[in-house]
Amino acid sequence: MSEGSTLFDRVGGRDWFVALVDRFYEGVAGNHVLRPMYPEDLGPPAEHLALFLIQYWGGPDEYNRERGHPRLRMRHQPFVIGDPERLAWFRIMAKAVREGGLSPEDEEQMIDYFASTTASLMNTGRSGGERIALQ
Repeated sequence: MSEGSTLFDRVGGRDWFVALVDRFYEGVAGNHVLRPMYPEDLGPPAEHLALFLIQYWGGPDEYNRERGHPRLRMRHQPFVIGDPERLAWFRIMAKAVREGGLSPEDEEQMIDYFASTTASLMNTGRSGGERIALQ
């Protein structure tokens, strides 16, 4: 890992994140907990997630230009997010990350980010519920 490089740069840019989001939404499409939370057409949410992740991990700020500040908690407030939803989302995303061929350090950093972010988006039930199994 070169000093000062972003994860966006290390993975080769946009294509890696689009592939990650494609793998993630393949999992969402077949998940009985998450699928009802999404619109019939998964294309727009997939595009938004890809743009957000690209920006977050050091790529261009297209997400901000198109959608404004991420405001993750506000954008997720209309959805009931408790332990079942958080765990389902995290497990699908962690699997998608693990299939991305990252270095062990980058994989750990990304999975840790998703673990903490999913916990912060919970809006029902007790926070911290079931501990996420990273393996």
